[in-house]
Amino acid sequence: MTKKTAKKSIRKQSEPDFEAAIKELESLVERMEHGEQSLEQSLKDFERGVALTRTCQQALKSAEQKVQQLLEQNGQTKLVPFDED
Repeated sequence: MTKKTAKKSIRKQSEPDFEAAIKELESLVERMEHGEQSLEQSLKDFERGVALTRTCQQALKSAEQKVQQLLEQNGQTKLVPFDED
């Protein structure tokens, strides 16, 4: 295993999955909204929240790419916008 592969593997193990990241984000927001933490703890929570947000964004981007690949494999090259209703 190369150093780069080892770093990526270690990083993957420390990153929560999408659902766990969302749950942790919700917990961080709730704690911060109460306003009972020190400035230092609030900054640590904010920093963790930014990291979790990036993890979630990357997971969503990856899922979108997989869906696009699956659609292209089935002969459909046109992406259809998601209807929020």
